[in-house]
Amino acid sequence: MAEKTKILIDCDPGHDDAVAILFAARHLDLVAVTTVHGNNSLENTTRNALAVLELAGIDVPVAAGCSEPLVQGPGHAGHIHGKTGLDGADIPAPTRRPIDSHAVDLIIELASYHRGELVVALIGPQTNFAVALKREPRLKRWVREVTVMGGSTGLGNVTPVAEFNISCDPEAASVVFGSGLPIRMVGYNVTRRTGFDADDVARLRASGRKVAAVIGDLMAFYLAGQNRVFGLSVAPIHDVCAVVPYVAPELIRYVETSVKVELAGVYTRGMTVCDLRGLRPDAPAHLGPAEAATAKVALEADSRPLVDLVIDSVLGFA
Repeated sequence: MAEKTKILIDCDPGHDDAVAILFAARHLDLVAVTTVHGNNSLENTTRNALAVLELAGIDVPVAAGCSEPLVQGPGHAGHIHGKTGLDGADIPAPTRRPIDSHAVDLIIELASYHRGELVVALIGPQTNFAVALKREPRLKRWVREVTVMGGSTGLGNVTPVAEFNISCDPEAASVVFGSGLPIRMVGYNVTRRTGFDADDVARLRASGRKVAAVIGDLMAFYLAGQNRVFGLSVAPIHDVCAVVPYVAPELIRYVETSVKVELAGVYTRGMTVCDLRGLRPDAPAHLGPAEAATAKVALEADSRPLVDLVIDSVLGFA
């Protein structure tokens, strides 16, 4: 049997973050969870991560990280995730606490220990990892790959062109995308169409399994918010899409291209500018070459098989 991919999840739970944590723990070697500001305050995202792990009986270290972006003020998503960041289900308060290490220090420590093996999944604002890169430039050699849920090749959900995770800290995202590390990006253009519908939620709630029933309740709340705010008929499982390629790589298709984060645009700050021109190398010179590739960017997913895989994974918890 092939050795499981070692993965560290940096997150801001968040309903879809909770599903991503469970999916990673089910299929991969989850070495740690680090938390960051984003969907809610750092205090709440850390509590939520601990509560989800404890609910599912997953024993990995949790380290709290940065409580605010590098430059701008913090912004939360209470209109989608509720006051706690994880409204909709009665999850017992965690009995565990985060470890004493800061998330930035833990990321550096584990990347050094698992050199060449560790995948870092950035499924919230990228502040922790950007600070880690500045503090320890050797991360660029130590980390196997970074997988990002964030950005979009087109439509945004915070502004017409900016997606939430990137918009929360564009400067941090710019550091990460400019690092030269191998990066996968699955953005809102794909993830908004990939989620649990009402039947999926009902299946989880009626499963008779505690973890699945809790996730069903959470996703019912999340679905209602997504429908109210965006008119969506699914509760997008944005964040798990960043983890799926290490389990079922055939379910998401990527193109290698350039990604730059807009920092100065009056109307476009936080936009991920993805070069999808696809110009041929022998195109007329006056058109100019396409930008050098800096990331693999998701263009489409097999949404139904992906969702079914995630549901089966959640149902697998006793």
